[in-house]
Amino acid sequence: MKKGFVAASVEDIAAAAGYTRGAFYSNFRSKNELFLELLRRDHEAMQAGLRAIFEEAVTREQMEERVMRYYSNLHRENKCFLLWVEAKLLAVRDGRFRLRFNAFMHEKLEQLAAYVSEFSERVGTPLPLPAATLALGLMGLCDGVQFFYTVDPQNVPSETAEAVLAGFFARVVYGRSA
Repeated sequence: MKKGFVAASVEDIAAAAGYTRGAFYSNFRSKNELFLELLRRDHEAMQAGLRAIFEEAVTREQMEERVMRYYSNLHRENKCFLLWVEAKLLAVRDGRFRLRFNAFMHEKLEQLAAYVSEFSERVGTPLPLPAATLALGLMGLCDGVQFFYTVDPQNVPSETAEAVLAGFFARVVYGRSA
């Protein structure tokens, strides 16, 4: 996280983790493999947060409140955001990494589309677009808001980020006027 993926050497990574270079290679074939594992772990934590929204049968209002709470905090709590940005840049530049990363991103999109569909079914709001399209839009919107918030927090404070997401959910997901 300090140096970024490209600048961090295997030795830097191993030392920060308290291991030797040999220990690194006994667990991972390359930095790229470790990188994907870090992203997978972050994705699993995000999935746990989304699953928590659906854990128990609740009213429409409770579901909406849980979704808003989750996405309202995402831009502040996503400690691995810069890793995701670096992964996207690396995927553009490295064809082999791109294949593995894109497979992972498609899996993420499919899972998010399933959550969008489940939410729609539970609260009885028809989807204005296919779930996969909404999932892609939601992922892009969240990434964009997080990017602006991370780079320019004075002009895109937390309240603005939350207002963008609230407007999206009100109109597109909940089917109400913003």
